Amino acid sequence: MLRSILLASTFLIAACAATPPAETIETPPPGTDPAAAEAAPAAQPSAELAALFEAYDKAELAMSPLGKAYRGIRDADYGKWDDVGDAADEADRALDLRTLAELRSRFDRAALSPGDQLSYDIFVNRVERGETLYPYRKHAYVFDQMNGAQSEGPAFLINIHRVDSLADAEAYLARLQTLDTYLDQSIAEAKARQALGVLPPKWVFPYVIDDARNIISGAPYAPGADSALFADFKAKVNKLDISAAEKTRLIEAGRKALVEKVKPAYQRVIALMQAQQKAAGTDDGIWRFPNGAAQYEALLRFYTTTGMGPEQIHTLGLQQVERIHGEMRGIMTRVGFAGTLQQFFEKMRTDKQFLLSNDEAGRQAYLAETQKANAEMEKLLPDYFGTTPKSPLVVKPVEPFREKSAGKAFYQSPAPDGSRPGTYYVNLYDMNDMPATEIEALFYHEGIPGHHLQRAVQTELGGKVPPFRQFGGFTAYSEGWGLYSERLAKDMGQYKDPYRDFGRLQLELHRAIRLVVDSGIHHKRWTREQAIKYVEDNSADAKGGIVKAIERYVVYPGQATAYMVGKLKIEELRERARVALGDRFDIKGFHDAVLLSGPVPLDILERNVDQWIAQQKG
Repeated sequence: MLRSILLASTFLIAACAATPPAETIETPPPGTDPAAAEAAPAAQPSAELAALFEAYDKAELAMSPLGKAYRGIRDADYGKWDDVGDAADEADRALDLRTLAELRSRFDRAALSPGDQLSYDIFVNRVERGETLYPYRKHAYVFDQMNGAQSEGPAFLINIHRVDSLADAEAYLARLQTLDTYLDQSIAEAKARQALGVLPPKWVFPYVIDDARNIISGAPYAPGADSALFADFKAKVNKLDISAAEKTRLIEAGRKALVEKVKPAYQRVIALMQAQQKAAGTDDGIWRFPNGAAQYEALLRFYTTTGMGPEQIHTLGLQQVERIHGEMRGIMTRVGFAGTLQQFFEKMRTDKQFLLSNDEAGRQAYLAETQKANAEMEKLLPDYFGTTPKSPLVVKPVEPFREKSAGKAFYQSPAPDGSRPGTYYVNLYDMNDMPATEIEALFYHEGIPGHHLQRAVQTELGGKVPPFRQFGGFTAYSEGWGLYSERLAKDMGQYKDPYRDFGRLQLELHRAIRLVVDSGIHHKRWTREQAIKYVEDNSADAKGGIVKAIERYVVYPGQATAYMVGKLKIEELRERARVALGDRFDIKGFHDAVLLSGPVPLDILERNVDQWIAQQKG
């Protein structure tokens, strides 16, 4: 669903931290002479423009109870779900277009302050990018192993829906009682898309069925340990300072909702998935849809915020794979390995010294090493960053009900009111897919100085930028920053063990390969098996991780290409600044120039950095 793609940026890319004056990071219009801009009287921020963006934010939140909860807002909608389907998509689009028209008719961009010009440009870009995907809104999958109400609903209740009062518990109960409606809306949409010929590949369905069955396994559906939702609801209710009778009433009502509403709804999901699996084909790329080639080009532009096409993406990937292979051969020399690069890949993939035990002890060891990397990095941040997060970071394993289908690792932003920390989720379902050599780099990407630092700084921009900038996002910027952070950690003295440095390179290679295989699947019509074989031949990825990654690219076309594109742009701008400023180059100032505007498209990021360079030159 188009709306789900766009709202994911709003809900899940929120962040946290204080900032210096906005003028240090905001840019004049293209072509403006910085010296002339400084000599001219500074335009004041527009109260009218701020009011327009505030009204837009309120209207957007009014359509999204889930969006409010991600922000920490608990009001009359706290017990509701978002609507799913055409009407919701059209209402959201109408709001975007109406606000864009008002922005253009009421405000002369040239007369705005630099900060307001930046907000103007970002909003225009945001809406126009969304419009490029509108023609293909019915080609996205409703249920797959990465997306869909079957797992997103329970994950939301467990991780986002806080219960600090009786009213909060009643709201949770209300969501349990109406989870069937949320699922049934998705079922109806999935059926409508099937009628249009849009189904995921056949191999997707067992993942969705498995997740759905996990949700309705255990008590109160059958004897045994409590199911994930029942355990969560009971734990949250039992922590409340309310009477025992109230707790009993709530828990019994929750049990009834799970048995009478949630279980039948999940059975309907399972029945639909089983029926659609029989009708699904085995082709993987979106080239198979009407106008699939145009859709893929639109998705690449959407996610990378560039004009790069599939052939350019594919060629860039091949170039980056070759570059990283060269750096890996340097590691081979350092550790004295005699053999080919492919033989070294096999050693790194299978040698037991690089794997933690696939049991609880191994999982705890992984989490302990992650915390060690966190502690070491926190000490280094002040030397490289002028702005650091206020929000705490916690590390959690992915919940058992979704760990089989979930990705390797991911991050969830903190709430702006401090009620929820930033969270790094690591998937420890199979430790053979989580080599110890990658622990550091994966944490630096998802935690600090990666997503947690960037998104926390962003969330903590409250009052300095409009809400759509405080909570919105651009994949190339945010994921580019995460990948940049993996390499930055080396500049900061990390990866002292050459095998850990290989782990860093392996994760970077993983992102370079994405450019090749994503375009291979969706543009060159590679099969899933062809893509898996390419990764096996060109990396040390664990076999289970390879399959999961390729399956991600199949159902999430274009998104994975943004990481390397964004990282390369940030590195290019850093080198440009270093050369231009010489001894006056300050890494902390550069990072502020990148971070303190919040996420921006890559062309606007370039403008921001060029303006910062001009300011440093005086």
